[in-house]
Amino acid sequence: MCAGTLVMAAASAFAQQRPLVTEDPETIGAGRVLVEGGFDYTRGVLYPASGLQGNLLRFPLIGFSVGVSSIAEIQIDGGWRNRLSITSRRPAPLRDMLTVTGNSTSDVEDIVIGAKVRLAPEGAKRPAFGFRFATRLPNAGNESGLGLDTTDFLSSALIGKTTESVRIVGNVGLAILGDPMRGDRQNDEITYGLSFARAVTKAAEVVGEVNGRFNSRSGVPPPGTESRGMIRFGGRYTVGGWRADGAVLVGVTAVDSGLGVTGGFTYVWTAFRVP
Repeated sequence: MCAGTLVMAAASAFAQQRPLVTEDPETIGAGRVLVEGGFDYTRGVLYPASGLQGNLLRFPLIGFSVGVSSIAEIQIDGGWRNRLSITSRRPAPLRDMLTVTGNSTSDVEDIVIGAKVRLAPEGAKRPAFGFRFATRLPNAGNESGLGLDTTDFLSSALIGKTTESVRIVGNVGLAILGDPMRGDRQNDEITYGLSFARAVTKAAEVVGEVNGRFNSRSGVPPPGTESRGMIRFGGRYTVGGWRADGAVLVGVTAVDSGLGVTGGFTYVWTAFRVP
């Protein structure tokens, strides 16, 4: 079996692509269920709305995907606990709402509920195309300093192509982010992602990406809606329906973390038959 076929098979079975977040247009398949879990640890994370800065542990991060047809899946992603070890406090618009008294704070991860549809399969020369939309719910609160209490909408066009042993995936889309200071205002941003996965052996891959969002508003954006980006570089190892992953994280903007790590697992199985 050629390396390109191996990469393509992996993309179909593990379409969520941990440790990457750039979405592959391939879905997991009808009747299949994907479960993923892991953690992130990043240093120097800044929350401009609350003014808190510190080292952030997100654990456990959990995701579910259910293949409702051969071309569509439903996704739910979130986490039970985010814990920030506070290293500094800065003046910020929502600082007066904080109930944090010690040198750490914690809260849940905002839940993201979405769906992905593959619009066109990959051909010999043509890439695969897809579309994803999602809503981020306001589970984390202002009082902890880790949330904004806003509901956001995300949509992206997806493209992916395998060439020999390398799969390239790209995303571009729109994020409608609520203003935590005013309920009648929002900030519309451009989202982007570009990733690669190179098969090294039948089981191992080297992966990397740059993924983030770009604030296109003139002037100062609402707090918490600034431009953000992250570079990830790491690897994955697959055995049967299981995959382990790990990566190094490097922030792109001044409000992103300076350096971090992530690790986790993914498991896919056939759970039911689609009528």
